[in-house]
Amino acid sequence: MSAELCGTISAYDIDMMTGSALMTADELFLLPDDGWKYELVRGELRKMSPAGADHGSIGAEILVSLGAHVKKHRLGKVYNSDTGFRITRIPDTVRAPDAAFVSAARAVPTRKYFEGAPDVAFEVVSPNDLYTEIEDKTRDWLRAGTLAVVIVDPAAKSARIERRNGGAPVVDVIAVEDVIPGWRLPLEELFE
Repeated sequence: MSAELCGTISAYDIDMMTGSALMTADELFLLPDDGWKYELVRGELRKMSPAGADHGSIGAEILVSLGAHVKKHRLGKVYNSDTGFRITRIPDTVRAPDAAFVSAARAVPTRKYFEGAPDVAFEVVSPNDLYTEIEDKTRDWLRAGTLAVVIVDPAAKSARIERRNGGAPVVDVIAVEDVIPGWRLPLEELFE
């Protein structure tokens, strides 16, 4: 599909593209806003349902806590679930975590997708997420250079932190001190 045509496609056309020929990140970026969220996984367009209220609330709690700390200490930038990160090329993969942190040294302004992986990606498990989908997304983040992936499960009221050298068991406090110094979010606060 040419980039010139992307600006004129309809929701029907988008439905037809899901699972069809490989798409690029530039083509994904030009899709019209039809109310759905999309990710691109190895060139394949994936349509995702909007998040439920609990999912959105937990994502917002993470963003508020993390954002205030990062801004106060000038550690970098915090991004919400609308932000795409291009983590592979040819075929392109653009993922969008529920929240993300990028250190000040790596945070660069751009109108397009962030080139590369966030330093920390936060994934909030939705009721319709399959375990394999969460694990695939976690592996994609870690392969692309993410230092830690925080997986929050609202149903179990739990969280775990995955890293390239292995994961942590379920934690009581979300903290990634080596990447985000001084920031801690106790689960009892997150789930109250």
